[in-house]
Amino acid sequence: MDSPRTNLAISELSFSLYQRPLHPELFDIFAKRHLKTEKYEAVIWVTGCSHVVSVYAKDLCLTELINAPTQLLPKRGLIERFQFRGQRNHKCTLSRGMSYMTDFQVEKMSPNLYRKSHIDLERFARNRGVFVRFPDLTVGGLEPFSYIDFEARRDEMHIHTFHAYPDQVTIIKTQSLIDFH
Repeated sequence: MDSPRTNLAISELSFSLYQRPLHPELFDIFAKRHLKTEKYEAVIWVTGCSHVVSVYAKDLCLTELINAPTQLLPKRGLIERFQFRGQRNHKCTLSRGMSYMTDFQVEKMSPNLYRKSHIDLERFARNRGVFVRFPDLTVGGLEPFSYIDFEARRDEMHIHTFHAYPDQVTIIKTQSLIDFH
């Protein structure tokens, strides 16, 4: 498995939303989780300092991901694609009872705040979510990492992601809510 690329300009990355699943062979998957509830299933992949989350309910599938500009992805099923520039909010309602809301922000920080965030998130991850470190890619004593926290409720799923890029001393944060009504 290749090491993730962490030396990309954050503004080159995209947040994409698909109304379909994406094939795992398109990604280097460093960790994964599978959730199943009465109303839906979810597949969560840490794909380097990025993620892919697919949620299935009845015959619907919604997939969100962070991808590099060089990532080859299908055009079929693409709902939206945004660049990471500042803060962004987005809402959409899919037919047959699934709605989606997300917001994300790019947080440039001091090295001390970056380290503190890393320590706090890794400690929090001991009890929930999935945390992946990439120590071989440390830059200036700062380590890249990804943390995905998720909460599967009866009628909704909450996803919080943190992807850390040490060469830019920056963390991308996303929050998504998928509602099944």
